[in-house]
Amino acid sequence: MELFSNLSLGLSTALSFTNLGYCFLGVLLGTLIGVLPGLGPVATIAMLLPVTYGLPPDAALIMLAGIYYGAQYGGSTTAILVNLPGESSSVVTCLDGYAMARQGRAGAALGIAALGSFFAGTVATLIIAAAAAPLAEFALKFGPAEYFSLMLLGLVAAVVLAQGDVFKAVAMVILGLVLGLVGVDVNSGLERFTFGLPELADGINFVVLSMGLFGIAEIIANLEHSGARDVFAHKIGKLWPNRQDMRQAWKPVLRGTALGSILGILPGGGAVLSSFSSYTLEKRLAGDPSRFGKGAIEGVAGPEAANNAGAQTSFIPLLVMGLPSNAVMALMVGAMMIHGIVPGPQVMEERPALFWGLIVSMWIGNLFLVLLNMPLIGLWARLLKVPYRLLYPIILLFCCVGVYSVNNSAFEVGLTLFFGVVGYLFIKLKCEPAPLLLGFVLGPMMEENLRRAMLLSRGDASVFFTRPISLCLLLFAIALILLLAWPKARETREAAFQES
Repeated sequence: MELFSNLSLGLSTALSFTNLGYCFLGVLLGTLIGVLPGLGPVATIAMLLPVTYGLPPDAALIMLAGIYYGAQYGGSTTAILVNLPGESSSVVTCLDGYAMARQGRAGAALGIAALGSFFAGTVATLIIAAAAAPLAEFALKFGPAEYFSLMLLGLVAAVVLAQGDVFKAVAMVILGLVLGLVGVDVNSGLERFTFGLPELADGINFVVLSMGLFGIAEIIANLEHSGARDVFAHKIGKLWPNRQDMRQAWKPVLRGTALGSILGILPGGGAVLSSFSSYTLEKRLAGDPSRFGKGAIEGVAGPEAANNAGAQTSFIPLLVMGLPSNAVMALMVGAMMIHGIVPGPQVMEERPALFWGLIVSMWIGNLFLVLLNMPLIGLWARLLKVPYRLLYPIILLFCCVGVYSVNNSAFEVGLTLFFGVVGYLFIKLKCEPAPLLLGFVLGPMMEENLRRAMLLSRGDASVFFTRPISLCLLLFAIALILLLAWPKARETREAAFQES
């Protein structure tokens, strides 16, 4: 009964004229940046963070959340029509979605992607609503030791689940932790890593770092890619899938929803991991795996449901425990802090209207997305023909104005451009910036909880191992490390055995 009263409160908040308008704006922007290759939810949310300063907290978070899950919808349009993933979670959709477009079945692929995503988003919203209260009650039992262990687990999971080289991911996390320590130490009053620059005494601004690494760096990287896009706008055809398509797609949608809902909760998980896992599962369960990559509708339905479910359930650790599970959630933490909201279980008690309003807005946003995507496919297809050389000056100007408007500081604009160049180097070196952002956000929080735990235990470090919840979290982190190290050790041992 309490759940229905909470959802009623959330419904009254989400259906206010202001919040409804910002929800619509968020999903519209999300779809747009998902459609246009070269942009993405991380870069867009980073660029829009300064705009949220003047918005009410609930409207700001509802809009930013809409951008994130809206991008999952838009990314499928680009993947199917152009064979370019507008969003990283839509990479696998290219394989069968584009093949369907070449066969003249782009409409069926787009339709099943929209319907599967709506179903998955609805189920994921119900999961968040049902799981939030009991998980928040459990999280209230956490002390400083438990929070430190939980954040350590989050960083370990981010490394384990990161794409590419593990050592690079570890290095990025450590660099993020170091950048998070820049500024004046609260306890001693001494400056750390400021290099004598008074502008760094308050630390590196979150907007500066995120906009540089994701906004400016993406602009530089995208300028390397040019050329005409072969858009199948004239072959879209009937959008509503036929009975055969629905019969083939409903089981993959169910499996993708379940898989994405689970993987989205994991630190370092989210939409990307969910979509890849769903595609692998569907190919393994298929009676004829050779169909995949040649236009199998299951290869569109499963991953698209999984990425939308994963995008939405990744809000659970953020809303309930204050732990960002991926780069977008780290940006959401930054947005909450901008408005003086401390992420964690206390948000449900202190700001119930905001908490439940955000959850209910996700379902409303998914409904908006279906209503937007089905009739506007032709418009999105035409937008795909806009040359990037006409887009990037506007995006760059928006970035610089946004950063300057935060503190009216030209130094921060220059620092943003510096991090943009650094972010471009990371892209060339194949170093993911997402673990760095997680380290930057979690570093100060980890330091605070570490110090607090040591003060309460009077310097006894065993407090992290004698408290049951903290011990379980640390053991889970160790298990993830062993899981990561085992294949490497096995390969080394087999190579040594073959040589001998």
